[in-house]
Amino acid sequence: MNMPKSVWWLVIGMALNITGSSFLWPLNTIYMNEELHKSLTVAGLVLMINSFGMVVGNLLGGNLFDKLGGYRTILIGTVICLTSTTLLNFFHGWPWYAVWLVALGFGGGMIVPAIYALAGAVWPQGGRQTFNAIYLAQNLGVAIGAATGGFVAELSFNYIFIANLVMYVAFAIVAITQFNLSIDFKVKHQDAFSLFSKENRTRFIALVLLCVMFSICWIAYIQWESTIASFTQEIDISMSQYSLLWVVNGIMILIAQPIITPVVRLLKGNLKYQMFVGIGVFILSFFITSFAEQFSVFLVGMIILTIGEMFVWPAVPTIANHLAPEGKQGAFQGYVNSASTVGKAFGPLIGGVVVDVFNMSTMFLSMIGLLVIALFFLFIFDRKLDSQIKS
Repeated sequence: MNMPKSVWWLVIGMALNITGSSFLWPLNTIYMNEELHKSLTVAGLVLMINSFGMVVGNLLGGNLFDKLGGYRTILIGTVICLTSTTLLNFFHGWPWYAVWLVALGFGGGMIVPAIYALAGAVWPQGGRQTFNAIYLAQNLGVAIGAATGGFVAELSFNYIFIANLVMYVAFAIVAITQFNLSIDFKVKHQDAFSLFSKENRTRFIALVLLCVMFSICWIAYIQWESTIASFTQEIDISMSQYSLLWVVNGIMILIAQPIITPVVRLLKGNLKYQMFVGIGVFILSFFITSFAEQFSVFLVGMIILTIGEMFVWPAVPTIANHLAPEGKQGAFQGYVNSASTVGKAFGPLIGGVVVDVFNMSTMFLSMIGLLVIALFFLFIFDRKLDSQIKS
């Protein structure tokens, strides 16, 4: 199926939005530590508050989608991001940098679930293809922003702030001119709807299980950006080699879709089975990487990890869209986005504690154990889901 033009604009908008934020996020700790002379503890605390700002933004953005529609919700988030990044260009000392960073997380958190929900609403028959396209756009944004941000920062951090603003201006132009879709007026408001009511209990339990599984997967995945990153430095793998791992990750996500297509066809498009396969691939990645002492093994581990995420990440918002009753698509996308943000926020802390108290081997075993638990939650979720939606 060819995607409608409106979905393509949502894909472009998501790429611009994530590119803007990705100029900044890899450099936050470096800027606060080296330029603002704050400790790593303070920097970590700011990033955790930023994550919780994103969680609040996810929840608010999803619920506003159901009340105001996608266009208005995205514009509100865009105004917050534009205001924050504009002020960041003029006031980036302490504590203003932290204030604008948290505000950016909150505004950006509103935008992402609204784009996902809008994409599902404007092309409901697209299924996994819709959300896979948005997922690819996110990764394209991360790859472009993270890859170029370091080079720009070497010239001046001020240029990073300018580049960040330019991308949000470009996103605002696309959002204002292309996101005012008629589907907004088709959203049915259900003010009296309650997830806790008897008739919706199965749906609510399925949503909770999906969110728990998603958070657990992110707790494990984020170790590649935290504990595993530190471990590579300890065994004399260079920063450029470690960065190459993420270059491979980004390239694979963009060009290696044909690798998983035969498996998707074999599973007859069953999203639940795709997630089972993906989490199993995650486990294999951590098992292989636990033996790594040279770069080549880390590279193999990253390649396997990337294949796993290509199965899991697009499937979650697709299932959330299927699960959502009419008029609650935004809220459900907000819930699953919040679940991923919680995993990203707590993952580095959990992994760091395990490594500090025990060792890296225990960390790898712990993550494998967590992923097995995620499979258990998915198994229970599978049974709940069968009575609620069709595959």
